[in-house]
Amino acid sequence: IQDKEDAIELDHVEGRVDFDHVYFHYAPEIPVLEDIDLHVEPGETIALVGSTGSGKTTITTLISRGYEVTDGAIRVDGHDIRDIKRRSLTRHMGVVLQNPYLFSGTIRENIAYGMEDVADEDIIRAATAVGADEFIKNLEHGYDTVLTQRGRNLSVGQRQLLSFARAILASPRILILDEATAYVDTQTEVVIQRALRELLKDRTSFVIAHRLSTIRDATRIVVLDHGKILEIGSHDELLAKNGAYANLYRMRYEEEDPENQVVGEDEATILRRRAQLSDQPAGGGS
Repeated sequence: IQDKEDAIELDHVEGRVDFDHVYFHYAPEIPVLEDIDLHVEPGETIALVGSTGSGKTTITTLISRGYEVTDGAIRVDGHDIRDIKRRSLTRHMGVVLQNPYLFSGTIRENIAYGMEDVADEDIIRAATAVGADEFIKNLEHGYDTVLTQRGRNLSVGQRQLLSFARAILASPRILILDEATAYVDTQTEVVIQRALRELLKDRTSFVIAHRLSTIRDATRIVVLDHGKILEIGSHDELLAKNGAYANLYRMRYEEEDPENQVVGEDEATILRRRAQLSDQPAGGGS
């Protein structure tokens, strides 16, 4: 994607993002997104939910100009993103993928990836903010631990926490997060949920959401189906409508909702009991 000759630099971003009747087609006969109209205020967390192929990933890719819209416009702080230099736009955005990019280098180097002249105390502060500092300090060489390619000498949860620390350190005004679905142990899941809340705080975030806790905490939920928005609202608002989101909730999430659990159970206990239940053979129990 080429920048316009008169494309502008963005020195400062508040984080307002507007989708003005956006359409996107890979080819004329293959519509992917149709009439996406969404207005997001700075600091809002938008949870994108829907089945595979509903358009969630395409929306997040369009925000960073990985693709250009077919029709309509996406604006950041009122500027059509096609009028902004792409490097300038992406400098204000952070992207956290399900499978984060980790390379053969130290943990310190991996957290500071893509950033220059980063102080050690800032790296440690970012790792501490997302709960990664504890496991890092327990490694023999701490922040100087050398990772294998893709960080395979760390657990899935530890790799996720490093990617969160990297995003915290970069401090983007707009965050795109594709939430990981890989199973982690109960204790790590609690740490990750706390880290997510810290990561999403005070920045405009678009989350391809899989965890119920992330969906519940979102400012608004956008329910997508075949490239169209079916519903927009908070968790409670959409449950009350008893529409597409309520059906999705009943199919996927109702059993894991803390509000449906025994009064007095904390998050860790709920997750532990859920893991124990999932280990039972089908038809087991009385």
